Amino acid sequence: MKYYQGYYKPINPEKYLGDVNNIFYRSRLELNFFRYIDRHPDVLKWASEEFHIPYVSPKDGRWHRYFPDVFISMRDKNGVVQQYVIEIKPDAQTKPPKMGKTKKAKKRFMYESVTYAVNDAKWKYAEEFCRKRGLVFKKMTEKDIPY
Repeated sequence: MKYYQGYYKPINPEKYLGDVNNIFYRSRLELNFFRYIDRHPDVLKWASEEFHIPYVSPKDGRWHRYFPDVFISMRDKNGVVQQYVIEIKPDAQTKPPKMGKTKKAKKRFMYESVTYAVNDAKWKYAEEFCRKRGLVFKKMTEKDIPY
């Protein structure tokens, strides 16, 4: 699978909160989502990695900064404006890893377990951060993002 990353140039720059010349995508999923929200008529404003959420990493027990992938202010079908903080990940990375049988698979399991634990900590802090501010935190995968 080809790795995608680069700068996104919005079609509707007035909707972007931040520097429109510095919108960086780190995956094809992010690129597709940026295209979708940039064009969606109910998305009023959006931003990518423009703020951080402090969290404690289970890897080292220290405070770190988590930069969520996307912030969106969007009008729902009833006309109510809701704000979302969104993390974009492949579906497999949103679930705990499974142990394999080979030595290589066990090594990969250990790496993926640490990565998942760190991500899970970020998401728990993000959920609390959002709850306190009246925002909605969502994890989105290839199952959720229109192509």
